[in-house]
Amino acid sequence: MNESTYQLIKELTELQGISGHERRIREYMKDQMTELVDEIHQSRLGNIFGIKKSSQNHAPRLMIAAHMDEVGFIVREVTDRGLMRVTPIGGWNPYVISAQRFTLQTKAGDYPVVSGAVPPHLLRDGNQKDSLSADSVLFDAGFNSKEEAEEYGVRPGDPVVPAVETVRTANEDSIICKAWDNRYGCAVVIETLREIQGKDLPNELVIGATVQEEVGLRGVRGAVHQFQPDVFIAVDCSPANDTEKETTSEGQLGRGFLLRVQDPGMITHNGLREYIQDTASSYNIPYQYFFSKGGTDAGAAHTMNDGIPSAVIGVPARYIHGHQTLFKVEDYEAAKEFLQHLVINFDQTTYETIIQA
Repeated sequence: MNESTYQLIKELTELQGISGHERRIREYMKDQMTELVDEIHQSRLGNIFGIKKSSQNHAPRLMIAAHMDEVGFIVREVTDRGLMRVTPIGGWNPYVISAQRFTLQTKAGDYPVVSGAVPPHLLRDGNQKDSLSADSVLFDAGFNSKEEAEEYGVRPGDPVVPAVETVRTANEDSIICKAWDNRYGCAVVIETLREIQGKDLPNELVIGATVQEEVGLRGVRGAVHQFQPDVFIAVDCSPANDTEKETTSEGQLGRGFLLRVQDPGMITHNGLREYIQDTASSYNIPYQYFFSKGGTDAGAAHTMNDGIPSAVIGVPARYIHGHQTLFKVEDYEAAKEFLQHLVINFDQTTYETIIQA
């Protein structure tokens, strides 16, 4: 991985933005994308997409979508002692929340926060009645009272976001960061646009990122309605299940990008899946089949309008939806290479072949 790509990933993953509070990521992407597209569109809900037009008549409309949001929390209540009860935004394993650093984002400013210890009665030996939950953890910014917290601008609804520095591993094969789900997609969108500069595409490319994916695929619906794509590709990160076993369907680091076959909300369009397989094989790009227990924006997109052939070009990562994620550089590079070939080669003949399969 070159230094430019690493710096892009570092900047994107260290930015903080949970669902419904994606402004900082959107502003970064808008700044990076504007000079690389013919048009830039920001929706009222907060999606950001660029359009690259084609000089060819009847060019199919290809949509590639990341999502900007990461998982986190919002303040639900401030206690009399100045601590905060929160509501999780996105899926969390409750056992990874306590004793971690966060940033509390308020209208008045950003403040450091630590997630407190779990109340002891939830951890007593033999106590099977109580279970740990995210909303049982108190968050502590050092305020002495509810009144002091309010003086600093703390209000219900304020985001609480993991605070993490992005670093390389010792062998430089991997990167450790937060929010690779789904700043991967944001990074690959920007790098794809950089790669295709000066090329006349055989498709009209709609490319960018949505909001509020982690809380129910909300932003993508407006985007698909607005842009009316012929084909939809989600670029998203999925969990690797490879620390204690080796499988051929659950995400393995170092095996290439993920070609999602099925998840609870979507069966990948057969013609599109075959096209992805053929393209990856033609260019010797490593990929692996993936059967997922979670969904992506493609799950909403493929059922809209008259039905849209949809797929997911993913990457695997360990420990997602927490403070730290570990992924391999080579899997990101495989996904990036595939998307560049897809964008450059996807034409009307390809589209007609896909929909007839």
